[in-house]
Amino acid sequence: MSETEQHKKFLQEAIKLARENVATGRGGPFGAVIVKNGEIIARGCNQVLGTHDPTMHAEVAAIREACKKEGHFELKDCIIYSSCEPCPMCLGAIYWARPKALYFAADRHCAARHGFDDKFIYDQLTTTPSARKIHTEHISMPDDEEPFVRWDNKEDKIRY
Repeated sequence: MSETEQHKKFLQEAIKLARENVATGRGGPFGAVIVKNGEIIARGCNQVLGTHDPTMHAEVAAIREACKKEGHFELKDCIIYSSCEPCPMCLGAIYWARPKALYFAADRHCAARHGFDDKFIYDQLTTTPSARKIHTEHISMPDDEEPFVRWDNKEDKIRY
């Protein structure tokens, strides 16, 4: 099987999860799988409606499962396959998990045509805090840097 065929096989699995998830009513039409050494180690579906958790997107669910199985917060030897281009939150989680690659099927424009438009959030990311739609204000505190100084001085810290 060629590399492209293998990627398509795992993307098809993510799409299958998304399709099945629509029938369950647990959340939106999104699925993700995480692959290590050619084997699926984690699966995730959007579970926003079923869990009442706005962060329970397919990629986040799959990352949580994979990290638990791997016993580590990084997925350096893994590939994430998503049925759709990840939203800004999921993209952030993916970058924090540090997989070696991400492949997705439908893009953000396709999602927007079906009511899942994240353009507003993408736009907010480049807006200054004071201009954001949700009141956002920076209030400097005398000890706001102290936790970071303690982190810098911690000798047994695990960098991430």
